[in-house]
Amino acid sequence: MSIDTAVVLAAGEGTRLRPLTRNRPKPMLPAANRPIIEYVFDALVAADVTRIVVVVGYKRDRVQNYFGPTYRGADLEYVHQHKQLGSGHALLQARAAVNEPTLVLNGDRVIDTNIVCDVVEEFEATGDPTMAVLERPETSQYGAVVLHGGDVAELVEKPDSDDYRLINAGVYAFEPDIFAEIEATDRQEGELALTETISEKLTDGRVRGVRTEGMWVDATYPWDLLAVAEEVLARGHVGGTDRGDGVRVDPDATVHGSATLQGPTVVGPDCEVGPGTVVGPDAALGQNVTVAANATVRRTVLDSDTRVEAGSTLIDAVVGQDVHLGAGSVVPGGPADVRVGRQVFPDQRLGAVIADRVLAAGDVSFSPGTLVGPRAYIGTSVRASGTVAEGAEVVR
Repeated sequence: MSIDTAVVLAAGEGTRLRPLTRNRPKPMLPAANRPIIEYVFDALVAADVTRIVVVVGYKRDRVQNYFGPTYRGADLEYVHQHKQLGSGHALLQARAAVNEPTLVLNGDRVIDTNIVCDVVEEFEATGDPTMAVLERPETSQYGAVVLHGGDVAELVEKPDSDDYRLINAGVYAFEPDIFAEIEATDRQEGELALTETISEKLTDGRVRGVRTEGMWVDATYPWDLLAVAEEVLARGHVGGTDRGDGVRVDPDATVHGSATLQGPTVVGPDCEVGPGTVVGPDAALGQNVTVAANATVRRTVLDSDTRVEAGSTLIDAVVGQDVHLGAGSVVPGGPADVRVGRQVFPDQRLGAVIADRVLAAGDVSFSPGTLVGPRAYIGTSVRASGTVAEGAEVVR
């Protein structure tokens, strides 16, 4: 392809995904057993992109320290958005690093390579700014797109009607003049959105919308990470050795002969799965996860360096990094009413969210829909429920 440079926007926090984003930005949350942004990098590398400019901001060290200066042969260059003032403002931070046609992508959504390739093909054919458009039955959470022929006629941010079926996939191709056009765009409530610049271009120029298909999954709330994992697992985009029936195990993992793995499931590198344990379906074990004897892990994401002790049962759970769940811990699964900030979301299929570095002693149970903040301590035989604050100590 003629475009070999991409800008990936990865500066946002993802406040609606708290408590998981207290210690890292949304792009570094797990999509099954790998960070979301890693799938974006994979899509770009497969599309022959050799240089990726990453706009980082909130907890930027988590991105930079994880990936370093290169990824699968592509050079990574980091620029810093000091304040999160919108997607257009984020892209402006890459201005000094980009003087050629470039792809622009959100770093917090899992995408397929063909979406990137479709955008580049249309851009090369027309020379016009181009954006990827996907058909979805529900558009209210995203930006809707109205097409006339292949031209974008209108962008509607989070529409409140069912009249729209196309969404903005957040994958674009632009000439370098996009930076001057962003700079000339009026700020809305102090923020500079890329979609505002695109909307202004609709009145004096042409923006192409290319309809495309493929994997495109987004997590807005903590329970969405379970749906993201299901999609990624179903498509087998998780690495490891295929053992059949959707079970993938890294060569450096240890799985006891009496353990049962039910696909789709992935067991990451340096994991240990103990005797009599049942893992899956729809389970993802990140790097260096231990699941001890006679435990059950189903429809659950266990992020790196987490340990689940013997006899525990985890269903519909999202568990962060470096978590220790003592023997006999139980997350019975959803549905539940889940409070995020001041809003309550009824009947969500969520057992619990347990953020980074939580320690739960033995025989702890978590009521459906529980959110546990980082570094909390849950004492022996406690039943946790609702929201447990960061650093809290809960004992009987």
